[in-house]
Amino acid sequence: MTTALIYLVLMLLVAAVVFLLASVVFGRGEELPPLPPGASPTRLPAEDVTPDDVRALRFQQVFRGYKMSEVDWALDRLGTELGELRARVDELEQRLAQAGDEHTGHPRVEHEQASHG
Repeated sequence: MTTALIYLVLMLLVAAVVFLLASVVFGRGEELPPLPPGASPTRLPAEDVTPDDVRALRFQQVFRGYKMSEVDWALDRLGTELGELRARVDELEQRLAQAGDEHTGHPRVEHEQASHG
């Protein structure tokens, strides 16, 4: 009986030492302070959003999912970026078409009208 009691005390002592060591190494488990009102961990660059930026995008979690204002902001930002990129592509395609028309001497409008008429 005394041997079992000694083993039990030793196990409790070892458990306490391991717990204290783990507490020192890994911290006490306290949470980070809450973000100030209106602050968000959601980040996107002001311009030139890359696919990696979108993949790294994270939203603050709230009771019923993601914070709606952050998701709306990210979608608006990505929509703006996509609109700017499409406008730039259209502009470059028009320049390319004009350069091709100047090179061949045939205006593009006549080609389109001939194909539709």
